[in-house]
Amino acid sequence: MVVKDELTKLGLRCTVVELGEADIMENITPQQRDQFKLALLKSGLELMDDKKAVLIQKIKNVIIELVHYSEEPLSINLSEYLSQKLNHDYTYLANLFSEVAGLTIEKFFISHKIERVKELLVYDELSLTEIAYNMHYSSVAHLSTQFKKVTGLTPSHFKHLKNKRRSMLEDL
Repeated sequence: MVVKDELTKLGLRCTVVELGEADIMENITPQQRDQFKLALLKSGLELMDDKKAVLIQKIKNVIIELVHYSEEPLSINLSEYLSQKLNHDYTYLANLFSEVAGLTIEKFFISHKIERVKELLVYDELSLTEIAYNMHYSSVAHLSTQFKKVTGLTPSHFKHLKNKRRSMLEDL
């Protein structure tokens, strides 16, 4: 809504406003672009001019949506899912992501899965077996191994820590 409102204030009409993208019907002048950029910054948003940066953000958004907000298991592997969702070859996406983000898509995906596991452990409503199932791990052992590799702790040890450390999603 903020994006749409700010564009309207500048006398620009948009056909589509989605997360990370806005299609503007008119040509935008450099002054309008600067005003729009400032207005977004005041609202805590950022204008991303670089198409590569926009694509990186879309990759991150798809993974975050998949890990944190989707109940359904992937019926295809992550590379196919991302390719279909973003209409790009996975090799291109993977190379671009690694180059810009400094880590692989797989590591980003795993780090978010582990953060979600930490969250579920902190809530203490599900057993480790249920968490492994919900997070689509093949077994509790696989979850535990990956958890220890990323955090240095076993899930059980993490669960018993008094000061449960969770990273902010933005910091991943």
